[in-house]
Amino acid sequence: MITGQVGLAAAILVGIGEFLLHYDKLARYTDTFAFFEGVTRERATIGHFFGVFGAPLYVVGAVHIYLMLRPAHEVAARIAGLMMAYACIVGAVWIGSRASAVELVAAGGVKEQLALYELRYESLLQVVRLGVLALSVIFIWLCLTGRSHYPRAMALLNPIFLIIVSFILFFTVPTIGKYVMPIALNVAYFVMFSVSLGVASKLKLEG
Repeated sequence: MITGQVGLAAAILVGIGEFLLHYDKLARYTDTFAFFEGVTRERATIGHFFGVFGAPLYVVGAVHIYLMLRPAHEVAARIAGLMMAYACIVGAVWIGSRASAVELVAAGGVKEQLALYELRYESLLQVVRLGVLALSVIFIWLCLTGRSHYPRAMALLNPIFLIIVSFILFFTVPTIGKYVMPIALNVAYFVMFSVSLGVASKLKLEG
């Protein structure tokens, strides 16, 4: 239970941090840098520390996911946990760069500078996405076997599906979606860990 609670805390802390770093009242999220124009230096600094200090806690949360999936397949569950942990470690590096990106945009960063930022940091986001995809595929498979600690229906609460829901919400109900879009992965993990903790508490699991 403790590892799951730490994972939930990570989702909350990083979610707060990323919201402060990314929220744009104009919802210019389809542009890599435009949404930073509405972020103040103070907001970015606070968001930076929430995100950086919260992100490593996801590694502990990955242990919880591993323990919940382990009865279905030890090796696959271990891979899922490792993929999540690795993606979160790389993600911590990425989120640690966002406050600097705010400064870069505010200073009117030239095309070459922005291109270098994209190469060095936005490319890391692709690694995070691949890790989340791998986790989701294994999570769905092991949940559907019926042998994990999760009910089969838990397969629907995989991160990729929940992120897609956030995207759909953004494009169909933008008045609500604009608050969810900038923190979509953290919202997905918040839902995932919340429900997972509920399942674990009923089973009286300690992981």
